[in-house]
Amino acid sequence: MAFLYETLHIALAAAPWFVLGLFVAGLIRAFVSTPLVQRYMGGRGIGAIARAAVMGAPLPLCSCGAIPTAVAFYRGGAGKGPSTAFLIGTPGIGVDSVAVTYALLGPFMMVARALGAVATAISTGLLVATTGPRAVEAPAEAPAGACGCDGSDNCGPEGTATGGLAGPADAHRSTSRRLVEGMHYAFVDLLQDIGGWIIAGLLAAGALLAYVPPEAIATYGSGLGAMLLMSIIGVPLYICATAATPVAAAMLLAGVSPGTALVFLLAGPITSMATLGVLQREMGTAAVTRYFIGILGSTVALGLLIDLLIGAGNINVLVQMGAVHELLPAWVEWSALGLLGLVTLAPLPQQIRQRVTATAG
Repeated sequence: MAFLYETLHIALAAAPWFVLGLFVAGLIRAFVSTPLVQRYMGGRGIGAIARAAVMGAPLPLCSCGAIPTAVAFYRGGAGKGPSTAFLIGTPGIGVDSVAVTYALLGPFMMVARALGAVATAISTGLLVATTGPRAVEAPAEAPAGACGCDGSDNCGPEGTATGGLAGPADAHRSTSRRLVEGMHYAFVDLLQDIGGWIIAGLLAAGALLAYVPPEAIATYGSGLGAMLLMSIIGVPLYICATAATPVAAAMLLAGVSPGTALVFLLAGPITSMATLGVLQREMGTAAVTRYFIGILGSTVALGLLIDLLIGAGNINVLVQMGAVHELLPAWVEWSALGLLGLVTLAPLPQQIRQRVTATAG
């Protein structure tokens, strides 16, 4: 019973903000185009790297969904630094995960996570940019299945390079049509793509709160060693930014320091094995090495900095977490959770029929 209670408690707190994040993600999908992003991330200097990181941050793409877009930018003339910054900044934080972070972790951790994702993208992009001139382009495409993507829009289906953004053809559609398609992308394609990861994250958080003694995590789950471990584990791990949030909330409630939780929030969603493979193929071994070093160094440094700031400013993150949860009435939380449940489970009967038909055939 404790497991179910903790899981439901976290799900209710996150649901309204997740719905809000999906709505904004749909607006971005409808009205932000790939050529617009390309225009602002052109060039190879620090300005281009910073613009690429900032432009990528709000986009609702997972680490694998960002691959086709970043590769398209790189092959289209963007430098290694800006392409890498976009590849890191995009999955590190998005409008949906910002909303859920505010709901579950409070305003301080929301700001720390957003700024941390951009800082990691910029620092790693600068490091990768030192590898020299561009390599000869290879006709390679990101394998969607390598990262657990199911072929939905944000995973670059059928070899597309939009990665879930509006393409040039979308400009000729009416505003209402683009809005409808954007909402369909957010509440159907995107939600189905990350829904399993969200559920897994909520279950993991519930189990952590229900069964793991807080004193055990508080003793071994903080400090430089724990941050390094979180960062090393997080680099090959595939978990979307939103799904990582309830797990981090459970860590904080169990006694882990905010800086250690931040390392997990940054390192886990930023990359995956598919990202490393594509980066190796497009930019070479030296770029991958600097990419790995940049993520490890940046996330751990940010974790240490956050713990230092919290200690110096006497900031109570746990109090902020509770205050945000109390902002919304219970009926809003239950309505949002019900909506997400209906949308997530709606395709299930059709999928069952298709599998039964395929098995019978």
